[in-house]
Amino acid sequence: MSEATQICPQCASEQNYFDGTFTVCLECGHEWDADSANSSEELVVKDSNGNLLANGDDVILIKDLKLKGSSSVLKKGAKAKGIRLVDGDHEIDCKIDGIKIMLKACFVKKA
Repeated sequence: MSEATQICPQCASEQNYFDGTFTVCLECGHEWDADSANSSEELVVKDSNGNLLANGDDVILIKDLKLKGSSSVLKKGAKAKGIRLVDGDHEIDCKIDGIKIMLKACFVKKA
């Protein structure tokens, strides 16, 4: 399959596999959509200060965010490393404090 010969955009490893939805790197665990990685159309996402964000960037929360359906709060200044940009109403897919969440770009700034 062509998906197995792709290079990981995070660590440049060729050791990866396709799990039915995403291509997953065996070395760093990074997941990406092979179809969107091959498309010539780039997703343009800007942070709260107007800086362009890209896949793999680190971002910092600019305000406290209450998680919907939970009593947890993500504190201002919390850092998300290695974000993934997605198309939809929430532009950023990331992990903060071990919690996988989707964020709007207006609540973060580039680190």
